[in-house]
Amino acid sequence: MSALPPLAIGPLTVPGGLFLAPMAGYTDRAFRSLCVEQGADLTYTELVSALALVRGGARDGLLRPADNEERYGIQLFGADPPALSQAVALAGAYKPGVIDLNAGCPVPKVVKSGAGAALMKNPGLLGRAVEAMVKASQERAGGAPVTVKMRSGWDGESVNYRECAGAAQEAGAALVCLHPRSRAQGYGGKSAWPHIQDLASRLRIPVAGSGDVFTPEDALRMVQETGCAAVMFARGALGNPFIFSQARSLFLTGRYTAPPIEARLGAGLRHLRLLAADIGEKHACLEMRKHFCAYTRGIAGGAALRSKLVRAETIEAYEALLTLPPCGGAEG
Repeated sequence: MSALPPLAIGPLTVPGGLFLAPMAGYTDRAFRSLCVEQGADLTYTELVSALALVRGGARDGLLRPADNEERYGIQLFGADPPALSQAVALAGAYKPGVIDLNAGCPVPKVVKSGAGAALMKNPGLLGRAVEAMVKASQERAGGAPVTVKMRSGWDGESVNYRECAGAAQEAGAALVCLHPRSRAQGYGGKSAWPHIQDLASRLRIPVAGSGDVFTPEDALRMVQETGCAAVMFARGALGNPFIFSQARSLFLTGRYTAPPIEARLGAGLRHLRLLAADIGEKHACLEMRKHFCAYTRGIAGGAALRSKLVRAETIEAYEALLTLPPCGGAEG
């Protein structure tokens, strides 16, 4: 058994193929920092509106790298190639390792604008968007490679990932990540990993896989079954940045150790403090309520603890709740 080898994404070489997927509302600088500490090879920001960036409305905190991020990706969403081109030029000021086009978000407010998964309905437009982004990056953004994250199609009757990925490749994309669900599926049902295998066998550029990777074993199985060059952890990483070090250990040694409860809660507190440094204590405490639902998942007394955490309004209150003597074990 071996770890995923170094991976070339255009001119960028990453040390391995364990990636943190872009997730709106979750992959902030603070969380990405914890994932990098645990061995994530490449991390992605939350999705950023290309139009908002061009109009000066995108928050700086969405775009800046974490202090320990040597390489990261900025994910943009939009459906207008000229706007995406301008956004790439602006994003280049942050010196990201890659710039990603979101062609998979199923959220109504995104797809209503023709962006996200709606791009799957128009492979030609997707290709033109990638082409505009690649040209802008080469001319004005330091040459950061462009990647694309997409779905299998709009719905079960229009599974067209081959056509869309082919258009992206011909337009100059350096990597495609496939989440093999349709937009109509959202995050329900089962992801179709054979689509990843099929795409990996067809493209000249690397293919990353995403979807239903909740454990290190899932990551190893995805690589073995699909031949993908990289695995993107999404929901499986929430509340568990340790999944990157666990997966690396499994790939290298065939085993790994789960972190103790104290380590998980401690990671949550560090996440809170890092986030507070970025957005202020009040907002961070509110934002972290959803994160702690994940950090406390599966621990004994977790439900009771969560009912108290959702009322915590200061870092001190979180600390008082999370530094109590451990009650041990997992939830029954």
